Amino acid sequence: MTNVLVDHGKENNSEGNWFPWLKEEMEQLGHKVFVPDFPTPANQTLSEWLKVFEQYKDYVTPDTIVVGHSLGVPFLLNIIEQTRVRVAFLVAGYVDNPSDESVQTFCKPFNWKQIKANCGAFQVFHSDDDPYFNFEKGKELARNLGTDVTFVKGAGHFNLASGYKKFDLLAEKIKHFL
Repeated sequence: MTNVLVDHGKENNSEGNWFPWLKEEMEQLGHKVFVPDFPTPANQTLSEWLKVFEQYKDYVTPDTIVVGHSLGVPFLLNIIEQTRVRVAFLVAGYVDNPSDESVQTFCKPFNWKQIKANCGAFQVFHSDDDPYFNFEKGKELARNLGTDVTFVKGAGHFNLASGYKKFDLLAEKIKHFL
C-alpha cells in the first residue's frame, strides 16, 4: 500500500475537479489517499496551508506519491524541499506568479538541488491553452526539475471548466510508480 497525497489549487477543495475520481481510482487499487482542504481564498498563505498539512505529514514518507494542481504545485515544492517522497506529479503548475500577490508566499526562491535530491522522479503536465499559466510556465518548472513536460493539447487548466472530472492519463502514469 502506498500513500498518495493530492493537493488542490487556489479557490478549490478536495471535492473539485478530478480529485474525488483520482482518490477513488487509487483506493480501489488498495492505496491510502489524502486530499486535504486548504484555506482559499481567505487565509491563503503558505503558513496557513502548512498548518493544515501538519495533520497529514506523518503519511508523507520516502514511499509517498504526491500530486499537486495549480497552486498545489508550489505548495508541494515547499514540502519536497524538506521531505523525501517517491514521485511528484505536478499539473498546471508554476514556480512564480507575480500577477497574484495572494500566492507569493508559496513562490519563494526554491532550493532546486534539494528538491531534486528529495524526490525520485517528477512528472509535469501542462497544456497549450491554459487560461492562467502559459506553456512557458510548465517548461520553466520542468527545466528547474530536470525533467520533461507531458504536453496535453487542449486541456486548459486541467479543471472542471476544461472538462476534467477524470484524468485518465495522470492515473495511468501514477500506476507506473505503484
